[in-house]
Amino acid sequence: MRNEKRLWGVIGLMAVCILVLASLLIARSTNQPESTQSPVPQQRGETDKERIVAKVGNREITIQELQTALERQYGTELLNQLLDREALQLEGSETGTTIGDAEIDRELKRMQQGYESEDRFYASMKDQLGMSKEQIREDVHNKLLLEKLATSKIVITDAMVNDYIKTHPDEFKQETEYNIQQIIVSTKEQANKVLAELAKGEDFAILARDRSLDDATNNSGGDLGWIEGNDPFVEAPILEAAKQLKIGDVSKPVQVQQGFAIVKLKSRRDKENPDQAYIRDNVRKELALQEAPPLKEFVAGLRAKWGVKIMDPQFQ
Repeated sequence: MRNEKRLWGVIGLMAVCILVLASLLIARSTNQPESTQSPVPQQRGETDKERIVAKVGNREITIQELQTALERQYGTELLNQLLDREALQLEGSETGTTIGDAEIDRELKRMQQGYESEDRFYASMKDQLGMSKEQIREDVHNKLLLEKLATSKIVITDAMVNDYIKTHPDEFKQETEYNIQQIIVSTKEQANKVLAELAKGEDFAILARDRSLDDATNNSGGDLGWIEGNDPFVEAPILEAAKQLKIGDVSKPVQVQQGFAIVKLKSRRDKENPDQAYIRDNVRKELALQEAPPLKEFVAGLRAKWGVKIMDPQFQ
C-alpha cells in the first residue's frame, strides 16, 4: 500500500508537469492584447503574435506557432484538467469539504520519504519536473480533496482497520533505509576498471560524476539518498547489493538495465515508524478508496452535476 501510494503520487506529479508548463506559456501569449507592445524590441512592425521565440538555421519560430503547437498537443488534456479541478472546487464549497494545511503537510511528508531532506525533495521536483513548491502543494491539495469527496459517504469501522493491520503485518513492520551511492557503466570491463581506481584511492563521488551513465545521480556523486529496501524506483540488484554491504564498503559489479553498477553503502538506519494514529488514518482512507467508485468515474459524475460543457469543437 505504501509503495503504491508513493508511485501514484510521483506519476501524478509527472502527468501534470507538462500541462502546467503549457498553461503558463499559453497564458503568457493569450492574456496580452494583440496591440500590446512586446517588452523585447520589435522589428519590421512585428506584432505580439509574430514575436520570435526561437530560431534554427534561417527558420524563425513565433509565439503564435508555439501557442498553436501547445494547444494542439496539450490543449484538450489541459482544459479537461482545469474543468475537473473547477468541478472539485464547486463540490467542495457546496458540501463544506476542505483540505487543511496540516493534511497537505502530512501528505508532502509522506512523499518526501527516501529523500535526504525536504530541500532535496523540492530541488528534485524542480529539476526533474519543473514544479515549484506552490505547484506541488496545489496538486496535492486537489488530490486530497478528490479522495475526501469520493469517500465522504463510506464508513470504515475500527474493526475493519484492526483486521487490515492484523492481516498485513509486513506493511507495518519497521523498515531499514539505506544511503547508497552508485556508478553505472556500460560493460563489466568498465566496472572492473572503476573498482581498480577505487582500490587506488580514487574518490567514489568524483568517479560517479565523471563515469556514471545515470543522469539523475551522476552530478550528485552517484548519491541516491535514503531509500527503503523495497524502493520501486531503484533496481532490485542495486538494493540487494547494498543490503549485503557493510557501511563504507563497495560492491562487485552488478548487472542492471543500463549495464553494470558499482554500489557503495554510505550508511543504514532503522526507519522511524509513524505514530499509530497516522497509521490508522492512512489505512482507513485506503480502505475507503477501495470501496469508492473509481476516481475517474467520480469526477465524471461531478462534471455532469455541475454542467461542464466544452464549447470549442477543437477541444471536444
